[in-house]
Amino acid sequence: MLTLFRIILFKYGSIDTDFLWERLQKNLENPNPAYSMHRMLYGNFIPFKTISVTVLTPSIHGVINLVGNILAFMPYGIFIVIMSKSKMISLIRVFIQSLGLSLLLECLEVFFSIGNFDVDDLILNSVGGLLGFGIFRLYGKYVRIKKL
Repeated sequence: MLTLFRIILFKYGSIDTDFLWERLQKNLENPNPAYSMHRMLYGNFIPFKTISVTVLTPSIHGVINLVGNILAFMPYGIFIVIMSKSKMISLIRVFIQSLGLSLLLECLEVFFSIGNFDVDDLILNSVGGLLGFGIFRLYGKYVRIKKL
């Protein structure tokens, strides 16, 4: 989970807790709705906009973002199954939990001013969680996996 937070929020950079603490204090002591709205204006709220731009005019940054958002959440889909008390976890539950965590991370990016909101990230992260779940389930059919 820490690795997922680090990848999504810090883009492989170091975790600067002083920086985050400073941002949190600034936002709590002097909330500026105009600034938050300004940050949200730069976000993407149109589903598949970023994805289609990347597919139609691929760039290294775009492809890394596209594939990275999927790959980063694949372990989370596996994690959900392993940590579940029920042996039968549904695809819908994995989707909702992946979407929920992704939404939390997107909101944190905006709140701490370390990124912009992108609905396509929610889509890609959720797909990653579902792929991790699917791969784990397929693997489990062929190899006996011990429940933690």
